[in-house]
Amino acid sequence: GLAPVRGAGGDRGGAVLAGTDTIQEIPAVRHMLGRLLLILTLALAGCAARPGPEVLAPDAGALPEGARLVRVLTMTTRAPEANLPGAFGDSRSIRPSWLEYEVSVPPGHRPGKIEWPDRNGSSADRNFVMRSRQTLSRDAFAKRLSREGVGLYVHGFNTRFHEALFRTAQLSVDAHIEEKPVLFTWPSAGDPGAYLADRDASDFSRAALADLLRLLTKGRSASDAVPVLAHSMGARLTMETLVQLRLAGRDDVLDRIEVILAAPDIDIDLFRAQMVSLGPMKHPITVLVSSDDLALKLSSRLSARRIRLGLVDVRDPAVQRLAVATGIRIVDITDIPTDDPAHSRYVGLLSGEAGAVVENTLFDEVRLAGAFVFNQVGGVFTGIGDVLAD
Repeated sequence: GLAPVRGAGGDRGGAVLAGTDTIQEIPAVRHMLGRLLLILTLALAGCAARPGPEVLAPDAGALPEGARLVRVLTMTTRAPEANLPGAFGDSRSIRPSWLEYEVSVPPGHRPGKIEWPDRNGSSADRNFVMRSRQTLSRDAFAKRLSREGVGLYVHGFNTRFHEALFRTAQLSVDAHIEEKPVLFTWPSAGDPGAYLADRDASDFSRAALADLLRLLTKGRSASDAVPVLAHSMGARLTMETLVQLRLAGRDDVLDRIEVILAAPDIDIDLFRAQMVSLGPMKHPITVLVSSDDLALKLSSRLSARRIRLGLVDVRDPAVQRLAVATGIRIVDITDIPTDDPAHSRYVGLLSGEAGAVVENTLFDEVRLAGAFVFNQVGGVFTGIGDVLAD
């Protein structure tokens, strides 16, 4: 350790570090070093080059053979960017915006990836390209929902508007989802250092998400549930919204959705309390967890080391009991290899990279409540501990 530094007043009066204690042995200093390490890690996480909102500039050029077009209905609580029509930043808007975007996916697209523009610019034959956009009224948005099935994506922490939009298009193509993709995007700052601001922004958006879920489920049967995929902090927002709907007596909405929480950034005790208020869902909630998720470990560190739901150990009997008692499915996907951070491993699973998605049948074999491990060999789910039938 470092040598102790003594003040003029001796050990009792002016010591900065007393006796033979090292920096690592002083709780206050150790806490300070931990905070500095956390800030440094978050800063490094944000160093990689990220595309700017200019990728939302429409490109109406000819489409190459093999390119695919995806129309994404979008509701957002972000305020519009004044200098770039069709783009939205991290400012919050009480009045949500309703839009439809058309995105082209290049013919050489690799499953699980978003081919962003590079130093050579943007081209529809090698990049995701925004083709067109249309601003809608709430009523016009609702009418477009009535003609076909839909699936909802709610993004997580540190996500910019265009990143959420293109991710929705990518998941729609790679997961072979027949339903029309719908994006709910809340005012994330898109900055790894803005964790608390993002959490407030997600809380700000609960009422709007509840309104969207009411629209998505209106006129649909419970047997034709709307799939809802919520990632990271978006999972926390989604759970809080489900509780709000239950307290408002909107069981009709809750019975018509099927929720997947991917890498949920939710305090485990908060989740237990949420499930007490929510109660059993007609379509059980599925939770995707990874033990090596660095982002959630950092979130836990920021939250006085309280464990996050997305980090739970499915082999822990207490976790197995939680799954059975609440009627949910907890699936450990740690074994899925990925070139992306572990926090985004769900993308590989849902995009078919792990061999688990065939014509959108990912969870057909997992219709039970309990704890499961995804087995990379053969793409199957193995039950762990006790399992409760539907």
